[in-house]
Amino acid sequence: MTTPIRRQYLRIKQQHPDAILLFRLGDFYETFDEDAKVVARELEIVLTSREMGRGHRVPLAGIPYHALEGHMARLIKRGYKVAICEQMTDPATSRGLVEREVVRVVTPGTVVEPFLLQERANNYLAAAIWEEEEAGLAHVDITTSSTVHVTQLRREAMALELERLAPAEVVVPLGQEGMLPPGQQAAGMGNEGFRLDSCRRLLLEHLGAVTLESYGCEHLPLAVRAAGALLTYLGDHQREALARLNALTTYDLSGAMVLDAQTRRNLELFQTARSGEEGPSLLSVLDFTKTAMGARLLRRWLGQPLLDMEEIGRRQQAVGCFHRDRERRGRVVLALGRIADVERLANRVRGGAASPREAVALRRSLEALPELAALLAVEGDSGPLRRLAEQLPLCQEATSLLAQALQEEPGQPGEGTVIKPGFSPELDELKLAAQDAREYIARLEGRERERTGIKNLKVGYNKVFGYYIEVTNPHIARVLPEYQRRQTLTTGERFITPELKGYENLVLNARERLQELEASLYRQVCRQVGEAAPQMLAAAESVAQVDVFAALAEAADRYDYVCPQVNDSLRLEIRDGRHPVVERVLPPGSFVPNDTLLSPEKGSLVIITGPNMSGKSTYIRQVALLVLMAQAGSFVPARSATIGLVDRIFTRIGLQDDLARGRSTFMVEMVETANILNSATHRSLIILDEIGRGTSTYDGLSIAQAVAEHIHNHPRLGCRTLFATHYHELIDLARVLPGACNYTVAVAEEGGKVVFLHRVVPGGADRSYGVHVAQLAGLPRDVVHRAWEVLRELEGNRPADGRTPRRRREKGKQLELLLVNPEVVEDLLRLDVNAMTPLEAINALYALQQKARDEQNG
Repeated sequence: MTTPIRRQYLRIKQQHPDAILLFRLGDFYETFDEDAKVVARELEIVLTSREMGRGHRVPLAGIPYHALEGHMARLIKRGYKVAICEQMTDPATSRGLVEREVVRVVTPGTVVEPFLLQERANNYLAAAIWEEEEAGLAHVDITTSSTVHVTQLRREAMALELERLAPAEVVVPLGQEGMLPPGQQAAGMGNEGFRLDSCRRLLLEHLGAVTLESYGCEHLPLAVRAAGALLTYLGDHQREALARLNALTTYDLSGAMVLDAQTRRNLELFQTARSGEEGPSLLSVLDFTKTAMGARLLRRWLGQPLLDMEEIGRRQQAVGCFHRDRERRGRVVLALGRIADVERLANRVRGGAASPREAVALRRSLEALPELAALLAVEGDSGPLRRLAEQLPLCQEATSLLAQALQEEPGQPGEGTVIKPGFSPELDELKLAAQDAREYIARLEGRERERTGIKNLKVGYNKVFGYYIEVTNPHIARVLPEYQRRQTLTTGERFITPELKGYENLVLNARERLQELEASLYRQVCRQVGEAAPQMLAAAESVAQVDVFAALAEAADRYDYVCPQVNDSLRLEIRDGRHPVVERVLPPGSFVPNDTLLSPEKGSLVIITGPNMSGKSTYIRQVALLVLMAQAGSFVPARSATIGLVDRIFTRIGLQDDLARGRSTFMVEMVETANILNSATHRSLIILDEIGRGTSTYDGLSIAQAVAEHIHNHPRLGCRTLFATHYHELIDLARVLPGACNYTVAVAEEGGKVVFLHRVVPGGADRSYGVHVAQLAGLPRDVVHRAWEVLRELEGNRPADGRTPRRRREKGKQLELLLVNPEVVEDLLRLDVNAMTPLEAINALYALQQKARDEQNG
């Protein structure tokens, strides 16, 4: 037999089977059964049990109600849904079981609470559906926007777009959860939620439209299905946010560069590649933004560089204006520093979720807009900053209402500390009446002491009896006749008087009415201000752009960046380029700059050789980062830069395995390389580092050479490519491929020790200096000594065991095959091997070997 509260819990839990149910019991949120085990494990709290019926104990884990925020944040961050079940009636006055119901289901993509959000990153909720070769996607950040963005795209492009957005949660049809990129949180929905007819009807009803043609998606059925599913999910989990969505826009990916996950990781755009955590990254170097809106916009710009040269030019102009005028930039930055997160504050005010302090922060932010507009619209300036000033809504009505209505340091609604005096005469009268009554009661204690002669008489208050007069036992005989006994204590008696109860009613009634009226007035103010949300969001968008332009100008000024020339050529020319992140972590002035020149005339395929630790990987990443920065609209760390527009940046760097998919390190390398060869165009930039090193030497060399030749020769490719390698045989490609050229990283040897100069110069390397690097890395001395011995034996073909190595035996057999054919001997003797490169000699011998076989078989 289960208890009534157990039956109540099971009934509510049945309505939310996929969520962790936080069940309010007094001062705790309790979890039971499997929920309790999950909560105890994830929050590292004690798992206990509770009897919920005769002989029936169930697992239990609870958290104090006042600690809800921190614990819920941890659960949401780990991808769980959380259903918050509150007590809807007062336990002190309820007869029988307290009524309870779920007031909110919190999911990763529907959170609006500031403590659950990253301030400087978007929190997208997305919906996605795949069908044959096409896919549909819809996404929105309900905390910053009222617009749903939709697109329909090729199946292979969907993963790239989801990786770019990195949504907190993706709604997908049941059975398609495995289509998401690794690590993304899926929310399964029945197929009925993705039906085209119902989704289209839902969109039209929500938007108040009769057709989706004006929104650009009438002919995109998968996009419509994704958008409809997104609205359905919000209707189930965040109805307040759904009501705020009033626009839909269709976009495509043709106007911006697509960056895949490995490129963002390898270039360390937002986090370090090694740890995958926040650390030195391109974003951390450039992020001098002062507002949360600006920080989010900068992240989006870096993750989606432009392909439109006119827009790139407009961004460069705006950055240049701030770069040239340091004083103006400084004043703008001060104004930006007074602006809070208007995007999220405006949405919280419109949704009725903003606290009075948040509403005041919004007002102060809006008050900074006129000053910011004046700084942008300098007399005589007709450039991009003036245009931004003209587009900046000042939101004066909302600002004025907030200033008139709210106190400067407000408390909570109902305490009489939120609404300003003078805004509501009725509220002012209630405050005055309550104040008069409180002052009477405050004076009552002194007056009654004087009337009765009882020096220790006290006036007190509790929730059960209200106001009372307390007299100790030795003075009971001196109480006045109008005193009415209300409570007996061990030390005395408590009394009331008709006059005291009258004033008590005045105080309590005024307090109750004041609470109701002030809360109502605050809600009314928020509703009125919320009507200006479109203007406030437009202002936030303009502020974000100004913030990013000023931040990029600040970085350019501090770090000596220049404005790159971006054109439609296939040329990539950088003078004294520097890695923007690496130079910041090195001592000032110690980073060695290098030139880059890639062009159809001078060579688009650059083979870069050099020792380990000499800087090859840094150099090729540096070139890619400068291209990305230029097309994002930023200045670049160089003396000069001319960059022909790049449509995609591809990178294959480092060794990673994919255990979840059963892929070895080498398989991951080959899959990524195959994707590059299949996806790149003649406008792409390809960065390859050590292709083929995940397998045996000859297999790796063969693959590396074949990849390089394919990039050079394929009519769709021939694109700008930086190919760093330890296969020194590849330098011979420059002799046979007209578009290939060799560069190496210079090294100096002094007294048997190697010195890395980090200077990239024309030419090829013939050594890797691997043992030198091993010694620098701290390998034990005996290991390094043995490595030198083995290296000398291998280079001199003298094996340690004295046996003829397999490779030499195979070469001997090949030579015997050549010599048994007199017709081939004459050709062999004519070969001047000393004048040949190793690759040419191998190819010549292979041709003679094949000729000998043919002669022998013939």
